[in-house]
Amino acid sequence: MNAIKKSLSALSLFSGAGGMDLGFENAGFQVEWSNDFDQKACETYAKNFKSRNYFGLLEDYRNSLRSYSEIDCIFGGPPCQGFSVAGKMDLNDPRSKLVLEFISIVKELRPKSFVMENVPPLASLSKFNTFRRQLIEEATNVGYSVDLKVLSSALFGVPQERKRMFFVGVLGKHEINLVDRAQKYTRVPKSTFDAIKDLGVQGTNINPKTCNAKITLAANPIIRKSPYAGMLFNGLGRPIHPNRPSPTLPASMGGNKTPIIDERLYYGDGVDWVYDYHKHLINDGKPYGMYETPTSFRRLTIKEAARLHGFPDDFEFSGGKAAVYRQIGNAVPPDLAKTIGFILKEIFSGEKILTDQISLGL
Repeated sequence: MNAIKKSLSALSLFSGAGGMDLGFENAGFQVEWSNDFDQKACETYAKNFKSRNYFGLLEDYRNSLRSYSEIDCIFGGPPCQGFSVAGKMDLNDPRSKLVLEFISIVKELRPKSFVMENVPPLASLSKFNTFRRQLIEEATNVGYSVDLKVLSSALFGVPQERKRMFFVGVLGKHEINLVDRAQKYTRVPKSTFDAIKDLGVQGTNINPKTCNAKITLAANPIIRKSPYAGMLFNGLGRPIHPNRPSPTLPASMGGNKTPIIDERLYYGDGVDWVYDYHKHLINDGKPYGMYETPTSFRRLTIKEAARLHGFPDDFEFSGGKAAVYRQIGNAVPPDLAKTIGFILKEIFSGEKILTDQISLGL
């Protein structure tokens, strides 16, 4: 069998701040070209990666991409708003068409493999059945074996329950089987507290305050079985339980959609106010007043959000606070992307990657 190459070539489309790129680099891929239309994300990318990075619409660079005809992988995450439950889920959204642009570039350059990331509804909702079939047919008609599955980042070392769709293709006849191949890379889910506990309370040099949005209680709370579901607070920012992975961090963080931390629960006497308040409500207690939120409640900081996404502490972000929150929320968790990179390397070589190679990022 062929030995696993130390470095495989890749092109990165819709790169954002580079979460997917970092994962693929850690899996042994070398990104030779990258692009995004978020200027601050491009500035972030330039600070952290050596590859050529281009700002602007992808269609403006189609001619320059044609020079990359011997590439091992093209990967990227086209904008997801047209498919997301947080958006209008509209196939006519211009951003939805960028998925087809990604496939068009794959068909033109015919890399050895491709990986397209997007939101889970694109993989599961019946309203997108025809569109999914189109994607699969476009790839298989030009010689790719494909698989389209949803994976959760929490199973691969990321302290965040973030589910993402991956559409993967490899030239030739291959059994891809993403879910089966991913099994050996799974790890015990890491809790939010384990990921951020050394940062401590907000307002220090290592964990500065970065979100000023007030936390107020809903006059008409929506109650679910779990105290940490539903809507007990105004806005879409929900509290994060310390002993579980964080829920999905949205790109809309920075205001009242930023998740909530209770420092008393995390770093104080451990009293779970959210649990107690939820119990009070389900026992027909009246909602508390709008401004009766405990003073120990505050919003997730940028430093904590980056940790929960799997970015290393030395990763440098550019832009204002809202721009940085957006870049984090838009990114693919690096360790999730690294798993996909390892799977591709196995398929290329026909060999299994050993556990010590995984831990060392080889």
